[in-house]
Amino acid sequence: MATNTKEKVTTAGVAASDAIKPNLRILYLLLFPTCIGVEMTSGFDSSMMNGLQAVDSWDSFYNSPRSTLLGVMTAMYSLGAICALPLVPYVNDHLGRRMAIAVGSVLMVIGAALQTASQNFGMFVASRAILGLGIPFAIVAASSLIGELSHPKERAILGSLFNSCYFIGSIVAAGVTLGTFSMSSNWGWRIPSLLQMIPSFLQLTFIYFLPESPRWLVSKGRHEEAMAILVKYHAEGDASSEFVKAEFAEIERTLELELETRKTTWLEFFAAPGMRKRLIVAAFLGLFTQWSGNGLTSYLLARVLDEIGIHSNREKNEINLALTAWNLVNATFLALVVTKFSRRKAYLTCTISLFLVFLGWTVSSARFVQTGSKPASRAVLAFIFIYQPAYNLGFNALTYSYLVELFPFHTRAKGVTFFQIFGRGASFFNQFVNPIGLANAGWRYYISYVVWLGFEIVFVYFMFPETAHRTLEELAFLYEGEQIREEQVKRVNEEIRGDVRRDNESSEKEKEA
Repeated sequence: MATNTKEKVTTAGVAASDAIKPNLRILYLLLFPTCIGVEMTSGFDSSMMNGLQAVDSWDSFYNSPRSTLLGVMTAMYSLGAICALPLVPYVNDHLGRRMAIAVGSVLMVIGAALQTASQNFGMFVASRAILGLGIPFAIVAASSLIGELSHPKERAILGSLFNSCYFIGSIVAAGVTLGTFSMSSNWGWRIPSLLQMIPSFLQLTFIYFLPESPRWLVSKGRHEEAMAILVKYHAEGDASSEFVKAEFAEIERTLELELETRKTTWLEFFAAPGMRKRLIVAAFLGLFTQWSGNGLTSYLLARVLDEIGIHSNREKNEINLALTAWNLVNATFLALVVTKFSRRKAYLTCTISLFLVFLGWTVSSARFVQTGSKPASRAVLAFIFIYQPAYNLGFNALTYSYLVELFPFHTRAKGVTFFQIFGRGASFFNQFVNPIGLANAGWRYYISYVVWLGFEIVFVYFMFPETAHRTLEELAFLYEGEQIREEQVKRVNEEIRGDVRRDNESSEKEKEA
């Protein structure tokens, strides 16, 4: 739709250059600890739980939890998140993106404090549920705020970097547990729990310096504030910028049209054919991000390594640290390059690669169990490392960029929340069932993932729409048909022509004066 808009901006010679200007650079520096730091909390949690299973003081304090008990301890984080999800879109839409991040961060600080002070199994489980309560408020708000504040030319990259920062938290947690695993006192596991507060403290500190989403401000009738933010960060303070005028007109008129056609209740939300298509994609994307085998290395790496004959706690923690460092490297690289390509091709490459890698992983695991072959054990370890970039290519680098692109503004918080419902539900199922499955079925449990990954390939091919290289406003009516998109183009162009006419009249008056 905004082809005409873009052409006007480019013809006027005011399209943004490739260089990131000073004000925009400051904005991105503020986004890093405030929004991108949210994913650091998730990464810290999974890597910490991996590492704690190889910390003797933790294992002893909680009486060597395995199978069901270990599943409960890891899964409560996701269960807490599921319980919070009904409130998440309302906090995001009514209080704003910044306040939602603050609410989530406060809850996570409380949860981490209780986890550090845990005296028994029940207290540890409860603290993890409170941690889980906080994370969806922050993730839904942060992913939306990144997409809505970023300059259009950097939006996809920043959205991809959002997920890759998961591994910064993972590396810190893996390094800490490697440093504390040999401590005989309970501080060997309390120190990692205490440090889990740091990302949330960073979010609470920097959130007050970060502007609110211009789109949220426009939706609340605060047009002047929204325009001021766009002028400051997208035009370096130049209020006469044609680029920002076109961008604001596009936002204003698209939200106006969304408001006229939007569905206000969940029931109406599901009734709209275009929205149902979005929700189906979001639901399965949530399942794919958790049911592609990643839960095995995110929370149960120590038990997976036991399956291939690696039992040393030091070696397990060293592998955990190496794996998280490798993840950060390849995830960051992929975040910077994958957005240059079509979304569908990236997701298809991701799912096909995961299927092939997991097939090799399963065969090698079976070989080791049956023969005790050292090369088979090393092959499984190699497949675990190869698996990471295959997963990160799609489900890490693109997930939140894709979701922000898939849903229009007025349904974005609900859409990302719907994705979270399925993602957190799948994660809860994984964290509870994976320890039981590994304990009872061993390598045969991996076959279920191979079958599921085959289904993912088929689903992505037939159901995932292409969203690359278009603005959020261009994608607002992706499924709604040509008529409404033509109306959108008409209104935006009328607004731009009106702005040009008003500017010309103003210039003529100045000359006469």
